[in-house]
Amino acid sequence: MFESITKGLSDALGKMQKGRINEVNIREAMQEVKQALLEADVSYEVVDSFIKSVTEKSLGESVLKSLKPGEQIIGIVHEELISLMGPVDHSLHFKKSGISIVMMCGLQGSGKTTTCGKLAKMLQAEGREPMLVAADLQRPAAIEQLKMVGEQVGVPVHAEDPKGTNPVKVCQNGVAAAKKRGAIDTIILDTAGRLHVDDDLMKELIQIDRKLQPDQVLLVCDAMTGQDAVKSAKAFNDALELDGVILTKLDGDTRGGAALSVKSVTGVPIKFIGVGEQLDKLEVFHPDRMAGRILGMGDMVSLVEKAQQQFDEEEMKKQQEKMLKGQFTLEDFQKQMKQIKRLGSMGEIMKMIPGMGHLAEMMSDVNPDKELGRMGAIISSMTPEERTNPSMIDRSRRNRIARGSGTDPSEVSGLIKQFNDMAGMMQKMAGMGMRDKMRAVQELSEMGAANPDGRMMKKKQRSKRGPADLKKLEQKKKKQRKERRKARKRNR
Repeated sequence: MFESITKGLSDALGKMQKGRINEVNIREAMQEVKQALLEADVSYEVVDSFIKSVTEKSLGESVLKSLKPGEQIIGIVHEELISLMGPVDHSLHFKKSGISIVMMCGLQGSGKTTTCGKLAKMLQAEGREPMLVAADLQRPAAIEQLKMVGEQVGVPVHAEDPKGTNPVKVCQNGVAAAKKRGAIDTIILDTAGRLHVDDDLMKELIQIDRKLQPDQVLLVCDAMTGQDAVKSAKAFNDALELDGVILTKLDGDTRGGAALSVKSVTGVPIKFIGVGEQLDKLEVFHPDRMAGRILGMGDMVSLVEKAQQQFDEEEMKKQQEKMLKGQFTLEDFQKQMKQIKRLGSMGEIMKMIPGMGHLAEMMSDVNPDKELGRMGAIISSMTPEERTNPSMIDRSRRNRIARGSGTDPSEVSGLIKQFNDMAGMMQKMAGMGMRDKMRAVQELSEMGAANPDGRMMKKKQRSKRGPADLKKLEQKKKKQRKERRKARKRNR
C-alpha cells in the first residue's frame, strides 16, 4: 500500500540527507513532497496546509543549526502525517447492557457486505456475540452474500424476502429476533448502497438512523477511489453524523490519498482498514504506524502483533531452543516458512521490517512468495536425513532433489548455502538484545534473503537504473565514441 506516496517522499526527503541544508533546498524538497502527495490523490487543501506547516517548522533555527537537520525534517514530516490522520479512538462505545447497534453504510462496490463479516469476526475475537442483519434490499444477491459471509464467520444472519417489506422494517425485525435469541449483544446492519450518492439513498439511511438510533454509524470507503472516497465520506457525514470510517482495499494498487485526506476534510476518523479479501483482514487503524509505513520506516509493532496471533507459541519456543543449541534444521526452516506465509504477502511483510523496505523495492521484479514456494519444494524433495544434515547432500543427491522439485541443481546448492548463513546468523541473534538484532536484520538483508544464489539480486541491481543513470550512461557512450573517432583520425 502507499507505494506511490512512499517513493515520492523517499526521493524528495532522501536528498535532505546529503549535503548542506538551507532554505532553498528545503523549499525545493517540499515542492517535490507536494507533487508526490497531489499525485497520490490527496486533497489539494490538505496538501497545501501540510506543506506550509512542515516548511515553517523545517525552516526554524533549531533545525537548520542542528547536527542532523535532514533527520529532524523527516521527523517533522512524520509528526505532521500522524497529526493529519489522527488522533483515533478505536473503541465502538457499546452499551454496558442490552443490544448495541452498528449501522454500516457506503457506496456499492466499496466492500461493505464483506466488511460487515470482518467486523463481526473481530468482535467475536473480543468476546462479543454479533448478529448480521441483511438490510440491503436493492442490490441483487446482497442478502445471499451476507448469508454466506455469516456462515463463514459463524454468526447468525437475519434476512427476509425483499418483496413486500422495507429496510427499516427489516432492521426492526432484526433487533426483535436478536432479543429472542438472548445471547446476542451486537447487531450489525448491512444497509443498501448505490453507485453514487443520491437523495433516495440518503432518505433511506436517515430513516434507519432515526428509527433504530444506532450506537455507531460507520462508513465503508473504497481507498482505491481516492478523492471520490473523501467526497462520499463528506456527503454521508452531512446526512448521518458518522462515528468513523473503514477504508477498504488498502492492499491493492492504491495511491493512498483517501487515508491522508478523510480525517482532515470530514473530521471523521478512520477507525479500521481492510487489507485483504479474507474475513480476518481487518485491522485497527494506527496513524503513527501508518505514517511509519508511508515514510518507509516499517511497522514492527503491527508485524509483532500479527505474529502473536498467527504463530504457534510452543513451536516457536522449541525452534528458538534449537537455534541456541545450533540444532536448527532445514525441516525447522520449512516450518518457519509455513508460519510466515500465514502473516500474508512476503512483499508487505518485508516493508514492515525497518531496513528491509528498500530491499523489497530492489526486488520488485521478484515474487518473494514464489521464491518461498520454490524453497519449500526443494526441502520437500529431500529425505528426513538430508533435512537434518544437509552437509551429506552430494552431487547425485543434489541432482535427485532438483529433479523432484523441478529446479536446477545450482538452486539446491544456493538454498543450502543460504540456510547455513541464516542458521548461523539466527543462532547469534537468539542471544542478542533488540538493538543488536536490528543490526543483524540489516546484515541478513545484505546477504540477499529470499535470493539463495545471489545472481537474481545482482541482475536486478544492474537493471534498476533511473532516467538520470541512463542519461549518464548515454553521455559516457557518446564520449567513448568521440574518443574512438579521434583515435582513428590520428592513426591515419
